Formats: sequence, structure tokens, C-alpha cells
Amino acid sequence: MSLQDLKKAPLTSLAGVVMVANTDAAELKAVDELIGRITDKSAETRTQAWLGAGEVGAPAVKPLAKVMTDKDLEVARAAKRALWKIARHAGRPGARTEKTAVVAELTGLLSDDHPVSVRREVLWMLSEIGTWRSVKPIAALLEHKELREDARMVLQRLPNKRAIRALKAGLKAAPRGFKLNIAQSLRQRGEKVRGLACVKLVPTKKTNVRPLE
Repeated sequence: MSLQDLKKAPLTSLAGVVMVANTDAAELKAVDELIGRITDKSAETRTQAWLGAGEVGAPAVKPLAKVMTDKDLEVARAAKRALWKIARHAGRPGARTEKTAVVAELTGLLSDDHPVSVRREVLWMLSEIGTWRSVKPIAALLEHKELREDARMVLQRLPNKRAIRALKAGLKAAPRGFKLNIAQSLRQRGEKVRGLACVKLVPTKKTNVRPLE
């Protein structure tokens, strides 16, 4: 908004602009403070930081994801715990708007731009708070050799029909060995799968036991 526009704008509009600017500034400050404490040399400071990270919310998701790959393992662990706090805080009853924002940020971390370790952790966060909007990006990882098992289990846990449809589509495209796993997930969701043995009924060791005739 230009200076000329500001002069012409009604007072109510100007007040809205100021409020948004103040909110953005406050969010950035909260994120900066959180990251500063998460990366602090003091173990006590890091602990207090991740314990109180939940209320910082969606703006802190991507910054924390970057810190999760820090060379200092304790710092990386603190960032991971903070991100889990944010995910679970957003998933509390009555926080629909907050949850939507956090889920959107987490889903964005599933792309190839991010390390496998981060994406795997994010998948399991989404297994707790993911929505139908998360299904497609998660399902895409059924083709990822390192993440497909995690993606399968997450889809199995998501309580919506799109997840079931994604598993069915994944079953058709999956290599033979992985088809059994997806079939098991579908059975767990109450779906009938024919032509593929249940993995629970396949012996893991050689046996002389034969079925009764």
C-alpha cells in the first residue's frame, strides 16, 4: 500500500493494516527467540525452549525443520522435540485454524528439497494431525524406496476415505514385494484384498506343519 493509498484509506482499513503488521512482527520475534534458545549451548535453555514451543505454531515449522539437521545432535534433537510439541499442540480440540496452518507447513516439508530424516519425522507427525489435504503428498512417497513404508503406515492411520483410495492406487503401482505390505494396510482399514496372502499368515521360518485336510 502506497503513501497516497494510506491517506485515502478509511481509518478502519488502516487499523487492520497496523494490526496485521504487528501480528507478523510478533510472530517473527517469537520464532527468532525460539530458534535462538533451541540452538543455545545450555541444555537447560534448550529443554525449556522445546517444552514451550507449542504456542509458537506454524511460523516456526520450517525454521525448526532446518535446525533438525544441525551438526550438534543435541540441538537437532531439541528442534525435533519442539516440532513435535507444535504438531501436538495444534492437534488439540478446538484448534481447527491453528491445526490447518501447521498441517500445511508440515505437508510442505515432504518435498524432495528436504532430507529423508526430516521427511520421515514429518510423516509421523502428520499421522497424528494430518487431514485429507495431506493424503496426496503422503501417497506420492509410496514410490520412495526409503520412505514408502512410513508413508504406507501413515495412510493406514489417517481416518479418511481418501487415504484408503490412495492405498488402493498404491497397491496397483507397487512392486510385488511391497504389494503385500499395502494389502495388509488395506485389511487393517477393513478392506478386502484378494490374490495376495496376508503377511501374518506367511511363515517366517521353515516348518513341517501342514494344513489339515
